[in-house]
Amino acid sequence: MAFSVIVFAGAAQFAAVGYVATGLAWPAIILLTALLNARHLLYSAALAPWLSGVPVGRRAMMAHVLTDESFALTMSHFRRLRRPDERGYWIAAIGAVFIPWNLATLAGVALGAQIPEPARFGIDVIFPAAMIGLAVGLITGRRELVAAIVGAGVGVVAALMASPAVGIVTGGVVGPLVGLLVPARDARETAPLGTVASAERFSVPGAHFDDDDPR
Repeated sequence: MAFSVIVFAGAAQFAAVGYVATGLAWPAIILLTALLNARHLLYSAALAPWLSGVPVGRRAMMAHVLTDESFALTMSHFRRLRRPDERGYWIAAIGAVFIPWNLATLAGVALGAQIPEPARFGIDVIFPAAMIGLAVGLITGRRELVAAIVGAGVGVVAALMASPAVGIVTGGVVGPLVGLLVPARDARETAPLGTVASAERFSVPGAHFDDDDPR
């Protein structure tokens, strides 16, 4: 339980436990889990412009609870408001992810032996399905749509050829790079996914901004 609070990284926790169980050397475990969590560099880069006004100490604390889920919820929230909202970040990261995750971890420690293999009931599909749902909420234009499709395809192929960690990093890097190749005029068109149009321009006194521009 304490490990889950200090090292708050779901995928890395699962991977590390598996590596330890197979007797993998500690340097290799550290390298592979670091590779798996490299996607957080992309999350941080995307959030940095929005949170540039937050003091460094608080940003360090925010980084500790940054996860796939909190990133997706936060970016959707910021884009909807068209401005940063630090309180919204904490609600997403702590209220929606950190507390439920650790309560579930505590329940797993106490009752895990009584729970049958999830794969027998198809419950193991819940986590990937949730990730797909969160990702769809972030797709607001053709650029994001292309990045998601290419990233998913490359990630699956790389995972099958090498390992899931390599697949995540490869897809996370290649997808956005290909997405950037989409011409800007096309990228401004919103994909028909029911999300708010991020390309719509709006104005405030004395300035004009894009929906995705937090300044």
